[in-house]
Amino acid sequence: MAYDKNSAMLKHSPGSLRVRVFFACFITLTGLFLFSCNKPSIAPSTYSDYNKVLDSANYLYDKDKYEPAVHYLDSATNRYKDLELHQKFLYYEFKCNYFFHRKKDNNKSMLYADSMLNLFDTAEKKLKYMSDYAFSHFSKGDVLFAENKYNEAYQYFYQGKLIAKKDINDCTLSDYSYRMGMIMYQQGHFRLAAANFISSLKEAGACGMNFRSFYRRQELMDNIGLSYGKINEPDSALAFYSQGLNFINTWAGRFNERANLQDVARAVIYGNEADIYIKEKKFQNAKKLLKKSVEINLRKGNDNHDAGLTELKLAHIYFSINEPDSAINLLRVIRPLLDSINDAEADTDWNLLMANYFIKNGDAKTGLNYFIKYDALKDTVVKRNKGLKEADITEQINRLERENEFDALKKDNQQQYLYLKISIVFGLMLLVIFLLILLNWRKSKRNIKTLGALNQQINDQNNNLGSALNELKLSSQEKDRILRTVAHDLRNPIGGIASLTAAIANDGFTAEQMEMINLIKETSNNSLELINEILEVTNNGATLLNKELVEINALLNHSVELLRFKAAEKGQEIKLELLNKPVELLISKEKIWRVLSNLISNAIKFSPPGAFIYVNITEQDNEVIISVKDNGIGIPQKIKNKVFNVFTEAKRSGTAGEKSFGLGLSISKQIIESHQGKIWLESSAEHGTTFYVKLAKGVSS
Repeated sequence: MAYDKNSAMLKHSPGSLRVRVFFACFITLTGLFLFSCNKPSIAPSTYSDYNKVLDSANYLYDKDKYEPAVHYLDSATNRYKDLELHQKFLYYEFKCNYFFHRKKDNNKSMLYADSMLNLFDTAEKKLKYMSDYAFSHFSKGDVLFAENKYNEAYQYFYQGKLIAKKDINDCTLSDYSYRMGMIMYQQGHFRLAAANFISSLKEAGACGMNFRSFYRRQELMDNIGLSYGKINEPDSALAFYSQGLNFINTWAGRFNERANLQDVARAVIYGNEADIYIKEKKFQNAKKLLKKSVEINLRKGNDNHDAGLTELKLAHIYFSINEPDSAINLLRVIRPLLDSINDAEADTDWNLLMANYFIKNGDAKTGLNYFIKYDALKDTVVKRNKGLKEADITEQINRLERENEFDALKKDNQQQYLYLKISIVFGLMLLVIFLLILLNWRKSKRNIKTLGALNQQINDQNNNLGSALNELKLSSQEKDRILRTVAHDLRNPIGGIASLTAAIANDGFTAEQMEMINLIKETSNNSLELINEILEVTNNGATLLNKELVEINALLNHSVELLRFKAAEKGQEIKLELLNKPVELLISKEKIWRVLSNLISNAIKFSPPGAFIYVNITEQDNEVIISVKDNGIGIPQKIKNKVFNVFTEAKRSGTAGEKSFGLGLSISKQIIESHQGKIWLESSAEHGTTFYVKLAKGVSS
């Protein structure tokens, strides 16, 4: 809403009261739109563009170009299809203020006040935009008050107050207290008016210091002074006038671009200070202040209306100090000004002064004509103010307070009744829960007994199972001991048989005899190899590892070199790829050598003649991975998971008929896992089998 510089303060002239109410919540400051009352924030993408429109409209309005401002705002607003609620509120508020203050068209003002209220059609909007919602009530109350519908106006003012209290917004409450002060002043309840103006001044501190807040606060200080002046407390009145002037001077530098309005505010206070001195018959002091006030407000663009009212006060002083010629000259000068402002109370006072002048100067006929005009105007003013004077605003407010308390008590009773019903339901639920707990407790006791019996059975079974496991462990250990004993006892005689057959193989036997001897030799060697593997399996779990730092490249190269002759017997070739740098592992050299030899031997055994065998070692983080790949017959899918088992059934003969006892991979798995490593395979009939061994690094060099 634009600031209306001609509607800012209470102004007092002798014998009459000029009250002009300032109901704006926004003020422009050289084209800059300033917000007060803690308005909700708007998204910059939608707010900033429309803010410029409001900016320009308020700038025109502030330059007294009211119609161009409204026309510009209407045409610009038509281009915006999706305004935010707060933006719509600002538009309606501008139009409401224009028709209320400038056009004096209460009907259109009411339409826009209703439009503001209709924006808040949901509880969510009322809660989100409380300040706007409260101010909408104030705006409608203003229009109703102007239509002399005082009871309805008070209800809207009071509703706005309740909303502001919910919002905990003293800035909005300041607008309510301001209105109550203005109404009390117009009714002649000056002490109550002063109290409301003081409350509004305190509450206005929550609005922040923009130009609107600055101008309102100095106005409130002046209005408090006016109220105290009416109840004959001149010291208090002068103190607040002085406070208002000091306040203007203190903050003036912050609003230099509005220096003319600051001068207008000072001029109004000077005129009101003069009233105190007039009552005390200090006419020279009063005349000095009045002339100072008139000199300011007669300037172009300042408050000429107030200048006319102030000159009426000056005319009263001229009559009081017996300078009638000065008085009549002044009255004739200000007549055109009074015609332009159309103020009934000022006209009444002017005609009374003119009547007194002509009667005192012996021209009773002319004086009577002026007195008749005075009397008619006075009746009009009295009639206009009669409804307001007779309205008991205090009783109305008390009634609204009682109604609000009654509604609150009614709601509280309803809430208490609801709480009572909830308590009863909650009590019944507690009773049901208690009964359920009791039933469950009894059931739990039975279940605990049953569970105890079951636990005892489980414990007995666990004990029996533990005993069985211990016996099984002892049996397994006994089996290993017997197996080692048998294997050890068989190794010597079978080894002797192998040696004897080797010794007599060249003693001139017949071909048939040599075939039998070679068969005995081969059988003895195979049996001896089986015995050695059995001894390895039975001893591997119980033997402690003798770990040492071993350079893995050297160990792998040594294993390959020892087996190259065996591969050469089948026309095979071993391809070895080592690490680029030496890497040491903390391992048992003999055990890992056995694993590598076993894997390479298996690759030779199950690869066809002339095939390549690939042995490779790579680094991966803190580990090395050794792979042995053949191009052999592969391992069928159904036996892949069995090749690492002890005495596995997944044993097959080599490509040249080599025997397989199924113990080598089991031994290798035990050795690798004892080193916290991992061994696995990948195999297919088309590409052969690759065994992988992963071991942790020791110390790199």
